[in-house]
Amino acid sequence: MREATVTRKTAETEISVSLNLDGTGRSDCQTGVGFFDHMLDQLSRHSLIDLTIRAKGDLHIDDHHTVEDVGIALGQALTKALGDKRGIRRYGHFRLAMDDAQIVTALDLSARPYLIWTVAFPTGKIGTFDTELVREFFQALSTHGGITLHVDQLHGLNSHHIAEATFKSVARALREAVEPDPRLGDALPTTKGAL
Repeated sequence: MREATVTRKTAETEISVSLNLDGTGRSDCQTGVGFFDHMLDQLSRHSLIDLTIRAKGDLHIDDHHTVEDVGIALGQALTKALGDKRGIRRYGHFRLAMDDAQIVTALDLSARPYLIWTVAFPTGKIGTFDTELVREFFQALSTHGGITLHVDQLHGLNSHHIAEATFKSVARALREAVEPDPRLGDALPTTKGAL
């Protein structure tokens, strides 16, 4: 089974992430940050990765530590569930339109983290959520998941739509990348001999 659980406890947060790469997109995410929970639900639903997250953070300060640390733990859980990455497609790409927003994601589960980010929000907040935290989450996910991640915004006027299109686009690209490749069998998707 391609499943993993990761816990992370610091002076700022206490995080538990459980995932199943071969799920149906069932999510149960409780971080104390409403908009972030909504985005994590989109990530789970559109990647078909079952996701359970519990987070307690220093929200009396702000949402930053909670959002970033969930990204760290999720990246670590993804790495753990993928194991040596035998038989996966490895690469994923998705171009997603949501109303005024259009986001293109390309990613490689390469174990070489790198983030290219050309997403710009017209507002600093979505409700009480700081829009800059969207990038912080994906930076943490990329770094700790060993993902080369390119996220490019082609269009977008509404911050909520831009954020949601971003999570959905990354989810669909991730879904493709973690899928078993029936032509590959148990081989590694690399010429290097290891990922």
